[in-house]
Amino acid sequence: MKLLQAKVVIVTGAGSGVGRGVAIALARAGARTIVSSRTVAKCEAVVEEIAEAGGEATAVECDVRSQDHVDSCAAQAVEKYGGVDALVNAADDPRVDVPILETTEEVMMASWTTGVMGTLRFIQAVVPHMRARDGGSIVNVASGAGLLAPAGMGAYSAAQEAIRSLTRTAAIELGPLGVRVNVICPVASGSESLDRWVTRDPERLASYVANTPLRRVGDPVEDVGEGVVFLCGPQSRYVTGTTLMLDGGRSYLR
Repeated sequence: MKLLQAKVVIVTGAGSGVGRGVAIALARAGARTIVSSRTVAKCEAVVEEIAEAGGEATAVECDVRSQDHVDSCAAQAVEKYGGVDALVNAADDPRVDVPILETTEEVMMASWTTGVMGTLRFIQAVVPHMRARDGGSIVNVASGAGLLAPAGMGAYSAAQEAIRSLTRTAAIELGPLGVRVNVICPVASGSESLDRWVTRDPERLASYVANTPLRRVGDPVEDVGEGVVFLCGPQSRYVTGTTLMLDGGRSYLR
C-alpha cells in the first residue's frame, strides 16, 4: 500500500517548477492529484507525465486570484474523486530584482494577491470538504527569502513571511477540526523565482551553491515533493503549524 493511496490532493501552481515536482511525487505516492494552474496546457503535460508513470491525475485550469476559479477547482476535485484530503498551495507570482525605492503597488500586490490571498482562498474552499472526510492536510509554499531578506526581493519576501504567519494561525484554528496546516520553504531547480534571480547567472548560481551547506540546488520531485508527501501522509499526523525548510540548509529559522 502506497503512503497516499487513493487520497485526493489539489496542487496549485502545478504546471511547472516546485508545483510540478510536488504533483508528481504525490501521484507516485498513490494520490489522485488535481494538477492546477493558470496555464492548462502545462497542467495537461504534467498529467501526461503522471499517467505514463502509472499515476492518476486531472488537469484543471485555475487562477488563484479568482474566487470563482478556486471554488470551481475544489468542486471539480469533489465531483471527480469524491472529496479532498490534502491541498498544496504552490501558486505564486514572484517579482524579483526590484529595489525598495522602485517597488510599486503593482509589484507588491502581484505576490500578495497570488501567494497570500490565493493561499487563503483555497484554504477556505477546501476545509469544508476536508471536514466531511474527518480532517486533512494543507501544505503552503513560502520561501527562505522571507527569512534572509535578499536585496531586490522586498515585495516577494514580505509575502512569503505573510504566508508563514497565515499558516500558523490556520493551524491553531483548524487543528480542532482535524485539519493540519504546515508550510515549506523550498529551493529547487525549475522554480520561477530561482530561475529569475539565480540560475540564469552562472556566477550568482555558483555563489548560491557555495553558500548552501549541501552544495547543490534541490530537485523538485525527490527533495521537495517527497517532503510534501511526508506532510500529507500519516507519519506527520502530529505535525502542524510547522515550517519545514527544504533548502539544503541555506536558510535558518530565527
